Amino acid sequence: MTHSHKAYTAAGVDIDFADSLKANLGKMVARTHRPGVLGKIGGFGGLFQLDLKKYRRPVLVSSVDGVGTKLKIAAMMRRHDTVGQDLVNHCANDIAVLGAEPLYFLDYIGTGRLQARIFHGIIAGLSKACAEAGCALIGGETAQMPGMYRDSEYDLVGCIVGVVEKDRILDGSRVRLGDKIIGLPSSGLHTNGYSLAREILFVKLRHRVDEYSGELGCRIGEELLKVHRNYWPVIRHLLDRQSAPLFRATSGASSARQTSRKSGGNQQSVRALAHITGGGFLDNIPRVLPKNCDAVIRRGTWPVLPIFRLLQNEGHVDEMEMYEVFNMGIGMVLIVDGGKVDAVLASLKRKKEPAYVIGEVCRGRQRVVLD
Repeated sequence: MTHSHKAYTAAGVDIDFADSLKANLGKMVARTHRPGVLGKIGGFGGLFQLDLKKYRRPVLVSSVDGVGTKLKIAAMMRRHDTVGQDLVNHCANDIAVLGAEPLYFLDYIGTGRLQARIFHGIIAGLSKACAEAGCALIGGETAQMPGMYRDSEYDLVGCIVGVVEKDRILDGSRVRLGDKIIGLPSSGLHTNGYSLAREILFVKLRHRVDEYSGELGCRIGEELLKVHRNYWPVIRHLLDRQSAPLFRATSGASSARQTSRKSGGNQQSVRALAHITGGGFLDNIPRVLPKNCDAVIRRGTWPVLPIFRLLQNEGHVDEMEMYEVFNMGIGMVLIVDGGKVDAVLASLKRKKEPAYVIGEVCRGRQRVVLD
């Protein structure tokens, strides 16, 4: 049956055009499918069946987030595939810090007027990152809202769901005095601090996105669109290596207790993880610190990326504020047993993952102290 939407189209919402864009979504996201995906794209809800045979006491972990004003850089550069990757990777990191494997992802796109080039770019980025993370893209919502957004503007939000064994959850409760802090490098700003970065670069300094920067070694817009890293593959490698082989209890409470001891008792090398996102070092690391502990971060123990030096020096930003707004070149923090830090570093080196010992846990009041 053919429907006429003349009045709605005149009001700025083209349903037929939206339907035509969504017609090939199934093919675009098929690469992200993993065991457990049921149904198809386009239903009222996405379906995923958790394989309960793989887990003893599974806990679902969820997170929702957006890309922030990095979307404005995407619009200025007329490139929209990287922000889709940013969104998935950011969300994957947020549940990875709890030790959770990503299972599935849903997205929301709100826009003034749907444009094919922008829509396909976003979905391509989402699909690419989901496939790389082993996370199924099982649904989403695209809303046309003329009057809420200008024609070329859009907002992008995502929700991720993952799973972790209950006795393998990393929540900071294992952190101890004397633990060492390891930093894993970021690719750049990731998805935070863009309001300040745009103010400094484009308003105060009057740079253009297509302007080449010798200090950065690329165009300014290219630097600002560098994709937010997904740290889950590295984290999974570490957690798998330090955990004893899991086996399922088959009879009685005694076996169950033995299984719990087997899986949880050896998971002590990595005590906690912190994703350095909005709030930088100062707001994120305390989330996993006990009340009687501080994280002492020793500046100069890792290479700070040129973009942060540029923003700090040219924007005349106080150094403490830099560490509260930006990741300063460290996108993920690992708090590890001080006696096992060399083994963790060796494991990261085998994975060709650069890592730096950037501080330690000391007695304090659940704060970050810059040394």
